[in-house]
Amino acid sequence: MKNLKSRLPWTNVAVRPIYIAYFSVLVYLSIWRFSWLMVAYLGVSFVIFMTKNTRQAVLKLGIILLVFASICTILKKKEERDFNSEPTVAQLTPILDTITVNGDSIGFRARSAGKTYQVYYQAPTQEVQLYFKSLSSNVNLSVVATTEKAATQRNFNGFDYQAYLKTQSIYRVATIQSIKSITAGKNFDLHVLRRRAILFCESNFPKPMSAYMTGLLFGYLGKDFDEMGSIYTSLGIMHLFALSGMQVSFFVDFLRKLLLRSGVRRDIVDGVQLPFSILYAGLTGFSVSVMRALIQKLLANFGIKKLDNFSLTLLILFCIMPKFLLTTGGTLSILFAFVISMFGDRFDQLPKYQRLTVESLVLSVSVLPMLLLYFHTFQPMSLILTFIFSLIFDMVLLPGLSLIFLLAILTNFKITQVNIGFQLLESLIKLTDNWLHYPLVLGKPQAIVFLLMLVLTGFLIDFWRFRKWRLLLMTPLLALFFITKNPVTSSITMVDIGQGDSIFLQDRINRHTILIDTGGRVSFGSEEAWRVRSSTPNASNTLIPYLKSQGVGSIDTLVITHTDEDHMGDLLAVIDQIKVKIILTSPGSLTNPNFVKILKQTGAKVQVAQVGQKLEIFDSYLEVLYPWAQGDGKNNDSIVLYGNLYQTKFLFTGDLEKEGEASLLTRYPKLDVDVLKAGHHGSKTSSSDAFIKAITPKIGLISCGINNRYKHPNVETLTTFDKYNVVTYRTDLQGAIRFQKQGKSWHIATVK
Repeated sequence: MKNLKSRLPWTNVAVRPIYIAYFSVLVYLSIWRFSWLMVAYLGVSFVIFMTKNTRQAVLKLGIILLVFASICTILKKKEERDFNSEPTVAQLTPILDTITVNGDSIGFRARSAGKTYQVYYQAPTQEVQLYFKSLSSNVNLSVVATTEKAATQRNFNGFDYQAYLKTQSIYRVATIQSIKSITAGKNFDLHVLRRRAILFCESNFPKPMSAYMTGLLFGYLGKDFDEMGSIYTSLGIMHLFALSGMQVSFFVDFLRKLLLRSGVRRDIVDGVQLPFSILYAGLTGFSVSVMRALIQKLLANFGIKKLDNFSLTLLILFCIMPKFLLTTGGTLSILFAFVISMFGDRFDQLPKYQRLTVESLVLSVSVLPMLLLYFHTFQPMSLILTFIFSLIFDMVLLPGLSLIFLLAILTNFKITQVNIGFQLLESLIKLTDNWLHYPLVLGKPQAIVFLLMLVLTGFLIDFWRFRKWRLLLMTPLLALFFITKNPVTSSITMVDIGQGDSIFLQDRINRHTILIDTGGRVSFGSEEAWRVRSSTPNASNTLIPYLKSQGVGSIDTLVITHTDEDHMGDLLAVIDQIKVKIILTSPGSLTNPNFVKILKQTGAKVQVAQVGQKLEIFDSYLEVLYPWAQGDGKNNDSIVLYGNLYQTKFLFTGDLEKEGEASLLTRYPKLDVDVLKAGHHGSKTSSSDAFIKAITPKIGLISCGINNRYKHPNVETLTTFDKYNVVTYRTDLQGAIRFQKQGKSWHIATVK
């Protein structure tokens, strides 16, 4: 070794762990989330490092990064091979603590031949449903199943399920057609232990107490908690359920104090902490935040503190969980840990409650760019709410629930009377949400804007004590937030909401906004009670995230063309998340009692559309052309809108069918159209030959779901479009479709 060091003197040169961690993150993101911007940032950072360090230090860091980059590249290539393979599945071993049962829909992750699958199964009988609900021992399933790649992103800034599963090293979704046999599994593991703990809580304690117990102790929140989860998220305090340093410190510190006070030697306590940490990590589902906190605790026992502790933790996580930084939870957890490590000394100098206040403020500000990237909203009052409710969660709920759980396990004595306290807590949370229901919607920053936000935020926190720097740094930072919330270009987007319609018109800098329909799911017949699934509104996963990503917290006019569910079914869901000033509807729609009831629930101002009415947009307007007489609120009573927008004539027809089209031509025989939103999702009952021939559109837009039961768009419609050389864009094939103003014309972009 001495001879090696004499031949290679650079091996004696120390490179601080934080530098290795910093450059490892940049190399990692450059490989796994490649962009030229990230590569350029990496290059600039390395050049700066070269100018401030010795040649030996640069060489040492370069070799470390080269090895790290090689490992990342190998893992990336392996992922590509696994993703492109064509597996078949005959045997599945469920991972028990991933089982979810929602009506007759059963979902879980399972292993087969060394690979992990996301599995779905529709229970044929209630007995099968109940079997999976209570399953608490490992089993092997012999199945007939199909496999396919998961769905990809379908909306701009939308969720990409396939990309998410890749971060979990899952490359196929398996759908079970039938289960041929079930045999007992061989191994008892931590997943089984966690599953049994969760089932114990759910079966022995009332709701909502059981949900808080499984959430805070085991990191599991079931489907029943979705409504409250949405409220916690809206208030910006959902992170209270994210298992991390709070729970780790509570349990690990409790164990250490208990053993030390019992007379156990410190070295033995240190040795016990490792297996206990593994056990606790398993009971919480091996979440990134818990793993990070446990590693930091273990390193602290060896005297490794602050930035060195953070850096080594990051590098260890790269080794044991290579894809952790590709997940939202992993990124936020690491960012929180970095800020605390970076500014911890300053926090420690403050009195206790002042320290908690300043720490919460700094953490909230530092992660704001990341929150906008992932969630697009910010609740300003979350700073105060976090401080208040974290005291309740840390000092009351966590120790209280831990004690109650242990008593129930060890003595079978179940304290359920405190459930009223959880009911009161939820009432308080709901009351708070009524006061602060709408968070500040700021939009999703572009890559370069996001990078600048991170840099400026870091400098702002670091230089806050210098008054002259505050204004200098806050001015460009606020400008970046303004640009993100208020896009400088106008756009018209046909959102992919599946089988339905929703079109959003956004003026530059959000001067005017118009939403035409909200989409919604159509229900078919009644089902047995046990088969009924609880589901979130379709708009919650499609339309609403898109609006928020565009910085839209308020809509000027929401047009409901008619009362079909696939056009207005998600009206309440949209208004619950986005303020709406005016709802415009047809006279005939008001003859539908159910629709009138929904309108009253919205609390918004309702206007009845009049022919000739103009809706201001893009320095022009959309004009109401139809209906001119009261109808029944059905397809041929759809509101029709027409506008010459930046020298391009758009016609939006709702579900207007051939009879309505003929009436429209009778009143407007010289109607000239460039872009037609095809009526009724491309059905053969709309877009008649005579209508298309008369209006001569250049582009036809069709909004329909993938493999929908109606087989929209019908062949007849597509044939008519081909006959008159109409270029067709379809959401089922191309995802969301967006017209974006560029210069004096529109640029058309699709997600696919």
